[in-house]
Amino acid sequence: MDWLSKFPQMDETSLRDLKKAIDEGFRAFTRAYGGGIEAFFAPLQQFLIWAERLMTQTPWPIVMIVIGAIIWFASRSIPILVGCLVTLLLIGYFGMWEDMMKTVSMILVCTALSIVVGIPIGILMARSNRVQSIINPVLDVMQTMPSFVYLIPVVMLLGIGKVPGLIAVVIYAIPPMIRLTNLGIRLVDRDILEAADAFGSSGWQKLKNVQLPLALPTIMAGINQTIMMALAMVVIASMIGVQGLGQPVLKAISNQYFTLGIFNGLAIVGIAIIFDRVSQAFGARLQKHREIAHG
Repeated sequence: MDWLSKFPQMDETSLRDLKKAIDEGFRAFTRAYGGGIEAFFAPLQQFLIWAERLMTQTPWPIVMIVIGAIIWFASRSIPILVGCLVTLLLIGYFGMWEDMMKTVSMILVCTALSIVVGIPIGILMARSNRVQSIINPVLDVMQTMPSFVYLIPVVMLLGIGKVPGLIAVVIYAIPPMIRLTNLGIRLVDRDILEAADAFGSSGWQKLKNVQLPLALPTIMAGINQTIMMALAMVVIASMIGVQGLGQPVLKAISNQYFTLGIFNGLAIVGIAIIFDRVSQAFGARLQKHREIAHG
């Protein structure tokens, strides 16, 4: 009656051999193709380094003016502009300006890469149920996999540094971008699509002039969620060399520095709120402009 009290499982020798075979296979793949993969991502590393230097080496008044101009263009809201600038000034006043600029540069690059990769995949999913049925399980795994697990393969392939951290952040943050792009396009009213067909619109014209503009609020929600998830992952990615506000948090955990952890954690919260409010305001403004333009 042991089978009632003990769950049937693979014997330890077979399980150990299976794990060993998988590990050795991945190591062989890393040795064979690691150099090529690293060379493939070299331009991305150069772009990331350039963005970080631009943010950290530009005089802070100029950075504040540029950020303020971007916030005003996106939101056209004085309360949002003042709140964001005061938040940035407070973060800098408490000695976290350089780390904040490194984190912001990483988030901007990760978000741009997620948009460039995620929107086309979302469009493909919206156009084909078969593609959606294939990609959805992959996205399910990506969203439910513990974030620390993403660090293992990228470190084995590329080592420790900015690019492995960037890849881990993008993999963790891109699913909302793909899912909400797909959802937004699929929610476009069929009557509107039939009207576009009746006017002789091509598939590209229908996508560019009808589906994407109508799906824009949902796509903006995807961008917002991608930014939030990227910020959450940046702290974890500090374990493999991503510089910024995440490294002091990691140091505070290791050495039990309460104040250091709280200050940098609140700085990350402040950046998250800035990105959230500005992206939401920009999406709402675009939606209002579209409604006015189309009556």
